[in-house]
Amino acid sequence: MAMNKKQNVFLVGPMGAGKTTVGRFLADELKRDFYDSDHEVEERTGVDIAWIFDVEGEAGFREREVAAIEDLTQLSGIVLATGGGAILRPENRKSLSSRGIVIYLQTDLEEQFKRTERDKKRPLLQTENKEQRIRDLHQQRHPLYQEIADYTFETNSQTVKAVANEILAILLQKD
Repeated sequence: MAMNKKQNVFLVGPMGAGKTTVGRFLADELKRDFYDSDHEVEERTGVDIAWIFDVEGEAGFREREVAAIEDLTQLSGIVLATGGGAILRPENRKSLSSRGIVIYLQTDLEEQFKRTERDKKRPLLQTENKEQRIRDLHQQRHPLYQEIADYTFETNSQTVKAVANEILAILLQKD
């Protein structure tokens, strides 16, 4: 499938999989605008996600995320990195799968734990047992990532550039 100029690329996957970093690199290579749905929610509200979770809870954040993803997926020719939980809402899965190519960046649980270990900005990891939380999130979300993914790429031991180049090779291949 050769990619057309207007086609969107949407990155899904767990926290720590590299969606934002890989997304920025892909956008540069494809000469497209890059968006991050979490960043978009923060821009719109003027506060960080941790604050939204504190004040409105996860449900309030998810409502804001739905609105951001609805708007962003209607743009054309963009690269969008979504938050790890964006796929929880059916309306997000529908917007993503119907309006672009969905790339699932997958990483194993140990690697994910390593990458998020010291991160204080992730509200869902502000818990005693981070490893168990990551396992639980994986169990809940992995089938949903798989459900909407056009392609899945492993990000465990590869550099950002290597992962992005693998994705580019698929996106740019000619029929």
